Amino acid sequence: MSNLKTGLADRTDRVADAPSDNWVYRTLPRGVWPYAQLARWDRPIGWQLLLWPCWWAAALAPQAVAPSSVHLGLPSLWQLFLFLVGAIAMRGAGCTYNDLVDQKIDDMVARTRSRPLPSGRVSRSQAKMFLVAQALVGFLVLIQFNVFSVLLGIASLGVVAIYPFLKRFTDWPQLGLGFAFSWGALMGWAGYWGELAPGALLLYAGSILWTIGYDTIYAHQDKEDDALVGVRSTARLFGSRTKPALVVLYAATIGLFLAAFATTGNGMGGGPAWPAYAGLAIGAAQMGWQIRTLDIDDPDQCLKLFKSNTLFGWIVFFGLIFSALWALSFPVTGG
Repeated sequence: MSNLKTGLADRTDRVADAPSDNWVYRTLPRGVWPYAQLARWDRPIGWQLLLWPCWWAAALAPQAVAPSSVHLGLPSLWQLFLFLVGAIAMRGAGCTYNDLVDQKIDDMVARTRSRPLPSGRVSRSQAKMFLVAQALVGFLVLIQFNVFSVLLGIASLGVVAIYPFLKRFTDWPQLGLGFAFSWGALMGWAGYWGELAPGALLLYAGSILWTIGYDTIYAHQDKEDDALVGVRSTARLFGSRTKPALVVLYAATIGLFLAAFATTGNGMGGGPAWPAYAGLAIGAAQMGWQIRTLDIDDPDQCLKLFKSNTLFGWIVFFGLIFSALWALSFPVTGG
């Protein structure tokens, strides 16, 4: 009987669409589980997708000038670590805020009904305190950067605050998510240079379209429940035309990334070397695989393809890292 009660307790303490074998449930005390679920620690794909624009920009920015003893072409390991911590903290804070805003909607959707707030395992006041704690961690990370980056990071809060409400009023909430989740493309550049440049803006624009694409795939999991409760999304907007829409979104993403890379040169040998462009080509192939494989009526497959976008992130990032290493090994000398 005790084993049966334990099994039932385990099921009621879990979130329906979260992996049950996650480290959260193996290592953390049961009392911490609801907070880990609020922050989505049991689903790391979110902070990974938030991190990639930061790391891409941090890897691209040093290549905007010819490698030298001052500008080595490689990103700062310290800044990469700061972006990692910041992405985990702010993704958790954003999810907690989103759950506070969407508590009533989540209670009407089968996939989200078991989340801590609609299930009653966490009170609204407890969730708010946890939100503040995570935001404080994010702020402590932010102030490690230059003043321009701090102001830029604070400016992002306006975008984050608006996002949860968009699905009530527009078919394009994924665009709002793109503005928020891609902000790191600006932060990564500003963290290195203390200002923005066309390359950073192009990388930001491309990241926005990438986000719309992968979150459209994700939103197809909930389209039936969303229709019942009146939640709008690009998944519902595109419907059977999702694949052609993804072709446009992903092709434009690659095009904008190409433009971002091309504009980082300064006429003195600056800008990424060929491995960065090879990485984009491989990344484009990975995007093509997503589109060819996609079945919008298979929720499990939609989730799998959504998660595969972290592979795209690694491909682009390593392309930039190998580009920097190539430039250091075979420097271009000015005439």
